Amino acid sequence: MINTLLICGGGGSEHEVSVRTAEFIQRQLQAFDDLNIIPVEMDGNGRLADTAGRVFQLGQDRHLRGGDGDNDTEIHYVIPAIHGYPGETGDLQSMLELYGIPYFGCGPEASKTCFNKISAKLWLTALGIDNTPYQFLCSNDAEEVAKATMALEKWGEIFVKASNQGSSVGCYKVTSADELAEALEQAFGLSPYVLVEKCLKVRELEVAAYTHGGKLVVTPPGEVCAPSDTFYSYEEKYAEGSRAVTHVEAQGLSDAQLGWIQAASRKAFTGLQLKDLSRIDFFLTDDGDIYLNEVNTFPGMTPISMFPKMMENAGHDFGEYLHGLIKAATAS
Repeated sequence: MINTLLICGGGGSEHEVSVRTAEFIQRQLQAFDDLNIIPVEMDGNGRLADTAGRVFQLGQDRHLRGGDGDNDTEIHYVIPAIHGYPGETGDLQSMLELYGIPYFGCGPEASKTCFNKISAKLWLTALGIDNTPYQFLCSNDAEEVAKATMALEKWGEIFVKASNQGSSVGCYKVTSADELAEALEQAFGLSPYVLVEKCLKVRELEVAAYTHGGKLVVTPPGEVCAPSDTFYSYEEKYAEGSRAVTHVEAQGLSDAQLGWIQAASRKAFTGLQLKDLSRIDFFLTDDGDIYLNEVNTFPGMTPISMFPKMMENAGHDFGEYLHGLIKAATAS
């Protein structure tokens, strides 16, 4: 029996979405008799608790123990289903590396690089992959604000983004100078660095990239169509009343565009040294330009999330895929 610790939550802004992702993963794995799935929820202090409220600790000896000393279970594999800190930031993965426990998803360095929007852009540029025009702000003082003001004047509309938040948390669309100060204040309240990006009229495309049978699979791009009066915000991604419409396969793309997206996805996955899975997002402008927008090292897996849908469309069952990774990682 493979004891598999499924950790969700994290106590941050994406806590509830992480819980829903973990619920999806648990349902996908419940049919496999050789897996013992142990779900726990992490709070903002790093404390692990089960559904009954019992508190556990994961030790360096790879054992999960209850506070009363009972319920001692050796952990063979971990699924860190946490969006945002400390899952997508690489912190949890660093601990698992120290403990020598195999886990699902990207390693510490790749996770940290991709989660920080600024470092991700620098890496993409270094890899020769086009990404959206931007300005980088390191503080909310007059000199740095002047950069944002000039960007707004030059581009007309901008996005102000906290650099280390996921799922569009801390992302603000700014169309006038009156909105800029408040957006910067909110973004800097969430992150010490802020990204100012050119607002483009685009089609939003996504691919699922994952290793299957030892080979990298990049699915055909799907498409997210947000309402015309908003962007693909956190609420539009996960709220039950979301008005966003998703298509598992985007229509009307040329062979050249499909080829560019495929090649850029493979270059990003390999160059950033990703592991197991990612969702890679692109912008296609009205002029036909394509930009890689961001790399998500642990994409959402709620009922309306694109990653599992695109994987299924590519002919792969998520449960069987993850089961295969677990067995391979724990084989003696």
